[in-house]
Amino acid sequence: MRRIKIVDLLKGTAPGQDVLVKGWVRTRRDSKQVSFVALNDGSTIKNVQIVVDADKFADELLKRITTGACLSVTGLLVESQGGQQSVEIQAKEIEILGDCDAQTYPLQKKGASWEFLRDVAHLRPRTNTFGAVFRIRHQMAFAIHTFFHQKGFFYFHTPLITASDCEGAGQMFQVTTKNLYDLKKDENGSIIYDDDFFGKTTSLTVSGQLEGELGATGLGAIYTFGPTFRAENSNTPRHLAEFWMIEPEVCFYDKQDLMDLEEEFIKFCVQWALDNCQDDLEFLNKMVDKGLIERLKSVVGIDFMRLPYTEGIKILEDAIAKGHKFEFPVYWGCDLASEHERYLVEHHFKKPVILTDYPKEIKAFYMKMNEDNKTVQGTDVLFPQIGEIIGGSVREESYEKLTNRIEELNIPMKDMWWYLDTRKYGSCPHAGFGLGFERLLLFVTGMSNIRDVIPFPRTPGHADF
Repeated sequence: MRRIKIVDLLKGTAPGQDVLVKGWVRTRRDSKQVSFVALNDGSTIKNVQIVVDADKFADELLKRITTGACLSVTGLLVESQGGQQSVEIQAKEIEILGDCDAQTYPLQKKGASWEFLRDVAHLRPRTNTFGAVFRIRHQMAFAIHTFFHQKGFFYFHTPLITASDCEGAGQMFQVTTKNLYDLKKDENGSIIYDDDFFGKTTSLTVSGQLEGELGATGLGAIYTFGPTFRAENSNTPRHLAEFWMIEPEVCFYDKQDLMDLEEEFIKFCVQWALDNCQDDLEFLNKMVDKGLIERLKSVVGIDFMRLPYTEGIKILEDAIAKGHKFEFPVYWGCDLASEHERYLVEHHFKKPVILTDYPKEIKAFYMKMNEDNKTVQGTDVLFPQIGEIIGGSVREESYEKLTNRIEELNIPMKDMWWYLDTRKYGSCPHAGFGLGFERLLLFVTGMSNIRDVIPFPRTPGHADF
């Protein structure tokens, strides 16, 4: 007999036929001579109930049906007598595929803390919550590819090993094959990289944007979707050392086009979750964040507010004047903290905000300058619960202006000749943005810590599993 996934079984398999299911025991409860086993195979948040008549099975086998054990069950699918499920399986044959030690299995306790579950991240996909989160993660990845494919963008693979620092922050993980116990140095004490694998200093990428721009200037519209790495010593609920980024780059876009794309994209992803993750969202809405589904629906049903940075600062200063207290100071030129962003979104406008035209001093060198020579055409999307979820901008297409800005900031560009070439040979207006995939997942799942929306989080001091 061929195995049927529980998600397909519950979608409408007619009672009265024998079925074969396989999965892991979530719970078991006993009543007289009958045991009720909740079996889950990961295909859905829902379990199928297995009714086990003790008279039909050996005691030794019944003792091995414990929480976490892996079973193969053949039985008759019948309409359920209980109110928790529509159908159940009356077991005819049970095979233990994998025993689970009831004394040491870490997931037996209900109500385990998020911190505890991070310590057993190799097992937490088996829990209801993380099963839901990771199924939604899959659906969101599928939504992203679907959105850009339908709009004619090309999926462009940018390198993970690079000699360029896109953000200019210097917080990069170095990649080397050199013997760290016997480093060759010059007379000034600097490490010589001539004998290293690539013959130069290389690191894991912090962003695929610069290479993405190269692709856009040949293909017109591209997007990247892959892992990025930041050696940033931040132990916060919003930072990871390894995370995934989506970065579209589009030629012939201006700021208005870019904001339209940002808003359309994120609404598409949220609507996709509402349409395709109903069971998992309902579970998370009940168990994790009771306002989750309402908040998701509110985002797709309204126009985002588009607000210049200068006006945003004035709103925040007015709030302070009226008695609102922020932990971090507010002044023109400051890089807004999450509390500032969330005030604008959650308290003042009560809707997502696209903040534009930031001071040039707090933004990257490649952003296009406005005519005031003080602000740049940045477009950051701010969301409830999260703060900044998208960071984007129109890129500077002028070779002269870009090189002047690079020199002004003293950015070492000796290895970036290829990037500047795009401004020398047929330069064109273009724009793009970056979306941290895990930030999107925080919003869509209602989880509060970014370490809980990626299977194996990488943070300072933690690289387990």
